[in-house]
Amino acid sequence: MSASDTETARTRAPRPPVLRGQAPVVAAVAVGGALGATARYALSLWWPLQPGGFPWATFWTNVTGCAVIGVFMVVITDVWAAHRLVRPFFGTGVLGGFTTFSTYAVDIQKLVDSGHPGAGLAYLTATLLAALTAVWLAATATRRVLKWRQS
Repeated sequence: MSASDTETARTRAPRPPVLRGQAPVVAAVAVGGALGATARYALSLWWPLQPGGFPWATFWTNVTGCAVIGVFMVVITDVWAAHRLVRPFFGTGVLGGFTTFSTYAVDIQKLVDSGHPGAGLAYLTATLLAALTAVWLAATATRRVLKWRQS
C-alpha cells in the first residue's frame, strides 16, 4: 500500500450502520410494494380483462393511484412532518405497487396484437391524460381544502 493509499484509508468516513442507511428504506418500499401489488391483483381478479376489451381495471387503478399520490404528496410536504419511511413505504411502495404502468404497456400491446389498434391508441392516450389530470386535480383540491380549513 502506498503512502497516499494509507492516507486515503485513514481519512475515509466510516459507513453508517445498516439500520441507519438504506436497508430500512428498501424494506419499507418492499413491504409497501407487496401490499400495493396485492391490492392491484385483487382488483384485476374482481374486474377481469375481456379479450379485446378495454382494460378498465388497469385504467382505473392507475387513475385512482395517481389521484391518491396527488393528495399524499401535498399532505406530506405541506401539512405533516412524516417519519422518513412514510414516503418510501406509501408513496413508492404501496402506490408504486398499486399503479401499474407496466401492465398498461402490456395491455396496449395485447390490444394491438388482437387487431384493436384504435382501442390500444385510445387506451394509451386516455390513461396518460386521465392519470396526469388525476394527480393535478387531487393535489389542487387538497391544497384548496387545506387553505379553506386554515381560514
